[in-house]
Amino acid sequence: MNSIHSKNPIDLGIFHRIDINLYPLFVAVYEQKSISKAAQILCITQSAASHALQRLRQHLQDDLFVRAGSKMLPTPFSEQIYPAIKDALYAIQKISKQNQSFDPSSIQTLKIALHDEIEPLIFPKLVTHFQQNQFNIQFSSIKLDRKNIVADLASQQIDFVIDLEQNFGDKIQFQCLQQDDFVVCSQQMEMDQACYLASAHIGVSSRRTGVLIEDIFLNRKQVSRKIALRCQHYSTALQILVQQPKAVLTIPKNLLTHLQIAECLNIFEVPVELPKINMGMFWHKDSQENARHNFLRSEIIKIFA
Repeated sequence: MNSIHSKNPIDLGIFHRIDINLYPLFVAVYEQKSISKAAQILCITQSAASHALQRLRQHLQDDLFVRAGSKMLPTPFSEQIYPAIKDALYAIQKISKQNQSFDPSSIQTLKIALHDEIEPLIFPKLVTHFQQNQFNIQFSSIKLDRKNIVADLASQQIDFVIDLEQNFGDKIQFQCLQQDDFVVCSQQMEMDQACYLASAHIGVSSRRTGVLIEDIFLNRKQVSRKIALRCQHYSTALQILVQQPKAVLTIPKNLLTHLQIAECLNIFEVPVELPKINMGMFWHKDSQENARHNFLRSEIIKIFA
């Protein structure tokens, strides 16, 4: 070990000229491609971030980032030094944390992005769990915006997302919390595969366009159905079913138990084999080693264990 160090000596004399605090800013701007988002993460003003970046540019004698529209893109030099800077900061962070104990009572907020259909299934359980364990936390249920999930998690605008399992990229981690099955709801008295596929279906999605998750599964089995009407909420779809005796709604079973169901409606198993629905928690990979984040994540997992 000593021989390795002797081949790579550290010039300790130059460190009085280096402001280590500038390098977390470099990493934040590099990853967010935005000075304003980097400033939010570091809890400083945008003006302070701009001045700090200018000092780092002067010290490293490179522009580091160039503006392209609304984004700050790295120069070739930044591309070269980013991995080394990120590794060095991670090593410093790990050393500084290893002897620190985390006090859960210091947690003041918990911000979770949820689809409004999922909120009744999830949010009451979260609030009850933390209040029963005497945590004085301010809870925020935030409307889910799937287009901005990665940016919102990276900039710590939200702590977690709870949604159906899907791929948001390599930076986003997923933990399944709950599984569910689809069921069929209709005024019809019987439901087999032929009837199901021939019926007029009500589709539910908050998106303007795009294939519904049920149809993705059905298409894999090389069968299809006719979507006669598309709305944003299952509660609306259930009201429409009362008005249309031949219509069919495919809905997650657990969600149905939290909605008002008219007496004229019947519930059937889906006559086409569909996989279970995985609903779970998403978080940003860079939060993995954060003690606060680890604690909150473990508590949320306990709720649904």
